[in-house]
Amino acid sequence: MKILQLDHNHPLISAQLSARGFVVEEDHTSCYDEVLSKIKNYEGVILRSRIPIDARFLDQASHLKFIARVGAGMENIDVAKAETLGIALINSPEGNRDAVAEQVLGSLLVLMNRLFIASEEVKRGIWKREENRGDELLGKTVGLIGYGHMGKATAKRLSGFGVRVIFHDILSGLSDAYATQVPLEVLQAEADVVSLHVPLTEKTHYMVDEAFIAKMRKPFYLVNTARGKNVKTKDLVKAIEAGQIKGAALDVLEFEKSSFEHLEAGQEELHYLLQSDKVLVTPHIAGWTHQSKEKLAQVIVDKILDRFSGV
Repeated sequence: MKILQLDHNHPLISAQLSARGFVVEEDHTSCYDEVLSKIKNYEGVILRSRIPIDARFLDQASHLKFIARVGAGMENIDVAKAETLGIALINSPEGNRDAVAEQVLGSLLVLMNRLFIASEEVKRGIWKREENRGDELLGKTVGLIGYGHMGKATAKRLSGFGVRVIFHDILSGLSDAYATQVPLEVLQAEADVVSLHVPLTEKTHYMVDEAFIAKMRKPFYLVNTARGKNVKTKDLVKAIEAGQIKGAALDVLEFEKSSFEHLEAGQEELHYLLQSDKVLVTPHIAGWTHQSKEKLAQVIVDKILDRFSGV
């Protein structure tokens, strides 16, 4: 099989697939139209998010047997059309679930204990203790929305912190030793912390908006390592200003480009987030560790070999 790899990934992908007889060609620079002009020559595509795999792309990919995304989310791919065409869809949430879980926990500890703010103040010669008094996780209820690979790994990490973990998911019967499944209204009534672990779909677009926040019984901390457009930023800003949200740790932003490599500059709400001492912002790096880079790639290779090594 002839495979086109469209992003820089761990070199083990090309090495291991080539060793098993696949022909792997690399193209990390061609624009969408240039890739479109040659995609009919390939039976597989491996990518992260550099270009969209839309209906037009799929119409030209007449020999395509699989699309492999090195990551979890598939929103940059026209999944419905790919499935109609019989193209296998492969992703690798198993590869970065541990990295995401660690970032959720780390972000919460930094945010609730004002660690980044306090550190920056001391570096500028400012010594404030009372103003930087922290808030403990111990005894709080953490509500996870979405209980797939990322949610489960996060619940496991939280198990040693003396918190109660509850979650809401569209699938039923997912409770385990680390977390208890509840209806969304129960989560909104009881959670002190809300962490998002959902894909971006029509149902999860702007999931956290003014209406969602209004149903939260207690002021809460929000963590988003899922997708930026799961949260309506304008409503988030209003809630922080009103004290409904005590703080937010945002690894993803509504204003990210679809490739996740750049931000759309100039938004007033973005400026607020970047200036607020109640908000921690990181550049879409949850799941972005040295270890996960290798694990993500290995999961992709293993799944391709499992499905297509005999083709």
